[in-house]
Amino acid sequence: MNKKLVGIDLGGTTIKFAILTVNGEIQQKWSVATNILDEGSHIVPDIVASLQHHLKLYQMTADQFTGIGMGSPGTVDLKKGTVIGAYNLNWKTLQPVKEVIEDKLGIPFTVDNDANVAALGEQWKGAGENDADVVFITLGTGVGGGIISNGQLIHGVQAAGEIGHMNVEPNGYLCTCGNHGCLETYASATGIVRVAHDLAEEYAGSAQLKQQLDNGEDVSAKTVFDLAKVDDQLALMVVDRVCSYLGRACANIGNLLDPSAIVIGGGVSAAGEFLLRKVDQSFQQYAFPTVRQTTKLKLAQLGNDAGVIGAASLALKFK
Repeated sequence: MNKKLVGIDLGGTTIKFAILTVNGEIQQKWSVATNILDEGSHIVPDIVASLQHHLKLYQMTADQFTGIGMGSPGTVDLKKGTVIGAYNLNWKTLQPVKEVIEDKLGIPFTVDNDANVAALGEQWKGAGENDADVVFITLGTGVGGGIISNGQLIHGVQAAGEIGHMNVEPNGYLCTCGNHGCLETYASATGIVRVAHDLAEEYAGSAQLKQQLDNGEDVSAKTVFDLAKVDDQLALMVVDRVCSYLGRACANIGNLLDPSAIVIGGGVSAAGEFLLRKVDQSFQQYAFPTVRQTTKLKLAQLGNDAGVIGAASLALKFK
């Protein structure tokens, strides 16, 4: 019988699970709420309990699985399978995740950073088309990413792939990391709204976005892109600035790594081809001539499944 993989995408509000074939096809998936109370001490027991329940439900046993892979926020020790500093999970102390899960389930377990894992998912079964050199950028509340080079995730000593902290505007907005001008402060969902507020102060026209901001209405990154698509002049100014920074960052990534694809995902990427065209204009301007030919910008394809698919691919090493 062909063995299966388990992929787990551990987030601050939801833990997503999937059982997949070794070819990356999802056969079952489910999710549970993330209980971060009591310093996140319920999270790993809840993962174990949910897996035990579903294996029983599907009449499956440990020996039918190649392994379990998980994507987690925080700092991951790849060899020990521990996580620390995942503050949205309330994990302030070292969590021996691998030790507990292998002990309780008897299935080999491995864990990596959640942005890296999403990158693996898109590279394997999504827009990356299983190419060996793919970079993934996720635009959400923050800006994250993962780098796959020659078929391997790049980890560096500890924190490779911090794409959101590339500097795109010296002395620009203050970032949560303490530096000024990080990509995350402009191209994240919150960054886009910040740019909109700043440009609205300087804007003297009668654009709808200006009116909404002046009226104190709740404006999101989606609002900005939706208005830009119908030629709202202020919204277009915001989108042009954000996409200029993002395209410049993509050009720098391309010049350094020359991947076959830079895949853009996360909530902001729902703006679709409109976003991609604007980013590509800036990319073409700043990229090395050869890189313009070899590196293509693409939209992510897997949506919320990128995490579980990428996590499952981690477990292929147990084959």
